[in-house]
This record gives sequence, structure tokens and C-alpha cells, in this order.
Amino acid sequence: MKYSLITSFLLGGFAIAITKQPVSSNSQHILVHSTDSHSIPDLEHVIDVSPLLSYHRNIVQIESTTKNEAEVGDFIIQFLQARGFHVEKQIVLTSEAERKGQNNPEYKERFNVYAYPASSRLPRILLTSHIDTVPPFIPYSLNAHVSSQPSFDRDNILISGRGSVDAKACVATQTFAVLEYLQTHPNAPLGLLFVVGEERGGDGMKWFSNSTLNTSPPTFHTVIFGEPTDLALVSGHKGLLAFKITSRGLAAHSGYPWLGRSAKFGKTTLNIGHIEGGVAFNVVPAVAYAEVAVRLAAGTVEEAKEIIRNGVRDATGGNENVTVEFVGDGNGYPPQDLDTDVEGFNITAANYGTDVPNLHIYPDADGNTHGKVKRYLYGPGSIFVAHGDHEGLRLWQLEEAVKGYKKLINAAMERNKVTNYA
Repeated sequence: MKYSLITSFLLGGFAIAITKQPVSSNSQHILVHSTDSHSIPDLEHVIDVSPLLSYHRNIVQIESTTKNEAEVGDFIIQFLQARGFHVEKQIVLTSEAERKGQNNPEYKERFNVYAYPASSRLPRILLTSHIDTVPPFIPYSLNAHVSSQPSFDRDNILISGRGSVDAKACVATQTFAVLEYLQTHPNAPLGLLFVVGEERGGDGMKWFSNSTLNTSPPTFHTVIFGEPTDLALVSGHKGLLAFKITSRGLAAHSGYPWLGRSAKFGKTTLNIGHIEGGVAFNVVPAVAYAEVAVRLAAGTVEEAKEIIRNGVRDATGGNENVTVEFVGDGNGYPPQDLDTDVEGFNITAANYGTDVPNLHIYPDADGNTHGKVKRYLYGPGSIFVAHGDHEGLRLWQLEEAVKGYKKLINAAMERNKVTNYA
């Protein structure tokens, strides 16, 4: 969920802010010799010979915009089952229409993917990201700068396509970090959770959070969330409160505006008809609305709601035809503090939203919550390109992210020993 701070009654586009501090790859740059000027066969070969890169390619090639995640989910399930994971397919039914529509031929199944080794159905360390993307679908592609010499830098191959960054890069690298860790620590209590719907309200994570898989008290002591962070650990991100302002008037022909009342400006001789609302350019709108998202840097959601209500009341003179509705579940969430106590990472803060607040952490027997459960946010790629037409990242970032996730797993495993979770 990446919203912008909207300070007017216009519904704006998405925008974020994050300190870009990429972690440099320690691996040596490898020059790949090209057999032709375009080098596409050579680029494909680089991907083909790497299990990580080919898996990333496979899931990016599957279109999975929000509410259309089933195909990529099934592919991930088959991939994990083939590698010895037990996989639970958690059906997500978040609306009455979805619950009623299961027998409809046009119904599209939606589900979270919850996977773990046979030894740990209730893992102590959970890695999670999302499999849905924003529209539109953009095909997978590879590009490399080829100089006059017949070679290119393998590490700097640009891998592009919708979801190549947000967040299938996290899905792929979390998966391979766990696979590689289990090769040397076969009894490590690790789990993977890949959810639907993060880009539109977080319904997949909320469904998991309210299910029996999210135990009270929690069985996990560490949750590693995957989002594009330029390979930095995120110390926290802003909260969110979304609301809709609706202004109701009386429709009329634009040639006789005195017969109506503009939803935006009341009675007027001008037809200012469409902010969000109106039916035609020549009709004074009966209703108009603006949807607003506020990024909360401090304070509580209730404090923010009170400021918004008072602001609208003062601006309209208490006009009863102008109303405020807090959308979604109406609750929003406050700023989120995250853990950054693992050495070897750059630290940054984020303005975008994530599934972090959608996973409820139940208190333990002593009444502790976030102090007991560590929450990390980390991943490859830049959020600045995540929803754009040129979404993509460099090959080295994927391979470096596997190392980063394994470093976080290592730290969690050390904590596993000293907190009597083993």
C-alpha cells in the first residue's frame, strides 16, 4: 500500500519517500562475453543457470494484480512442495460477495501461501511478503549495457517487469534464503507466508492475522517483512488514515445553475462539475467527493480524526451536507516502529505503508507484545520505481538480498537460543 499525503480535495497519485542507501555487493563483477550485439540469448542464459534468478523470472512472468493472484500462488505452492515444504493454502474470503461467489463460474479463488518444513508447523521465525501487484501488467524483460567490447557486466543486468521489485523480488529472495539456510540447518524453525491483497488494503494479511495460524500467545519471536528497501533495514514507517469527504448539492442544467447548488461551492453561476463526481460537463453536480490519505508521522489515529473533523467543520461552517467518512476499516494505524538491531545494514525510514500493522501481535503470558516479537523490514530494489512504468532492479540486488535475509535469520536463530524458544 503506497499512498501519498494529499493536502487538497484532489485524489492524487502515489508517492513515497525513503532514504536510498543501497548496500554494495561484495561479489566480484563478472564480465559475460556476448555472441551478438543484442546479447539477448546470453542474458537469458545467465537467468537460466541460476535457480534463484529463474524462479524470480517465472513468478514475474505470471500476471498477479490484486484479486487475480491464484495462478502465481499455485505456481509457488508447487515449487515449495517439490522442495519438501508442507504448504497450507489459506483461502481468503474478505467480502460477502466473495463468500457468495464461490459457486459462480467467474469466481476467482484467492489464497495465502503458508509454508514450513515438516519439523516446524508453527515456526519461530516467519518471513513474509505479498504476491499481488499493482496494475497494469508489464512483461518481464532483461537489459544490459553492451560496450564496443563483446561483453557485459553480469551483476548489472537490469531485470524489469511488473512485480520484479514489489514484491516478487522479496518472495524469491526470501524463499531462497530459507532454502539455503535449511541446507545447513535442517531443523531451523523457519516459515514462509506469502499473502494476497497487500496493494489494496492488506486483506490477505488481515485474514491470516485473524486466523488460528496466528496464535495467542505467538509462537514466532521474529517476523521478517519483505518490501523494496534498497537493501536497508527500515527503522519504521508512517501511519495511515484514509477518509472521504462528500459534499451533497442539487443537480441542475449548467445553463441554469441558479436552479441547483454546486456540490463543491454551493450556489454559483459557474459549473465546476468534476473533482470526483458529476455526471456530465453540462450538469451541476448533485454530489462530489474527495478521497484523502494522511500519512501520520506522530500522534494517534483518534487525534488525527479529531483534527480532520474539526478542519472540515470549520472550513464549511458546519454545513451538514458536507460529511467525513473514514474509509477502509475506519481505524487506520499509527506510525510503526521496527527493529534494526542486526549489524551490517544501512538504516532508513519509509513513508510508504506495508502489511506490518496488519499482522496483529498477540501479547505473551507476561503481557508483552512488540518487545517480545522482533519485526524487521528489508528487501531488494527501490520503492521509487516499484509502481512505475520502468519497475526493475539490478541482478546483484537479488543475490545480495538472499545474503541479507540469511543474516537476519542468523540473528533470529541466535535469539532463538537465548530466549528458550529452541
